[in-house]
Amino acid sequence: MLTQSFTFRWKVRSCVRGVLSTLPMIAYSHVGKSFAGRGTERVTAVDDVSLEIAEGEFLAIVGASGSGKSTLLRLTNRLIEPDQGRITVESEDVQAADPVGLRRRIGYVFQSGALFPHMSVADNIGITPKLQGTPADKIATRVDELLELVQLRTADYRDRFPHELSGGQRQRVGVARALAARPRIVLMDEPFGALDPLTRDALGDDYRALHRKLNLTTVMITHDMTEALVLADRVAVMRAGKLLAQGTPAELSKNQDGYVAELLRTPRRQAERLNALLPGDGAT
Repeated sequence: MLTQSFTFRWKVRSCVRGVLSTLPMIAYSHVGKSFAGRGTERVTAVDDVSLEIAEGEFLAIVGASGSGKSTLLRLTNRLIEPDQGRITVESEDVQAADPVGLRRRIGYVFQSGALFPHMSVADNIGITPKLQGTPADKIATRVDELLELVQLRTADYRDRFPHELSGGQRQRVGVARALAARPRIVLMDEPFGALDPLTRDALGDDYRALHRKLNLTTVMITHDMTEALVLADRVAVMRAGKLLAQGTPAELSKNQDGYVAELLRTPRRQAERLNALLPGDGAT
């Protein structure tokens, strides 16, 4: 059954979690951020959030639009600055880091890839190493390695432009670009949200495999609770700027917060409906 499949994958995640480092790769301590509203009003986007992400962990942050999850992600590499609190990346206070250098050592995957339309696939992937002064021949080799890694044939895709690619292909190039400078950390903002269900599922599984293979630390923003439960080691739930809960699926299932419970009911209802609609052999 589908529910049994979810349980099995959660147990696999638990085994992975058992070997994670105890030192946080990313840590947020009492972080807050607000933006200007109407008149003198301030709108709080992130409200006193404290959260740690271990080396090698895959964390998904879920919540409705306006919950503050994307703001928290952008605070990590100083795309925006916090009003209060402290954020560390690899034990370094990000406020003490050069913001450009910080962003170049953290991979970032945007929704729909966000590729440069006037640049070829190879040039899109190689942009960060080029900015870092990497020799052209080494960039070319790295581009070929990454295209193979994200399962795009070099001869077929290297010289194409973004408008010549499907949505899934653009997103694979976006992942390759994020990995080009060999980051230890990858931030993903709704990376699969614009894709069709089959492509979304396949790319999610492929990225999870890359995460393990390259020993990455990944933080993924998503609206989809099922996607978060299936892909991530741990899930953090945000609402109205606050961190309501965090933990493994099993741990979240014991949480007494009504909003967390409602989020968890969504994949369960989906699984129950599919099990009822699909023939027995198709639902296992």
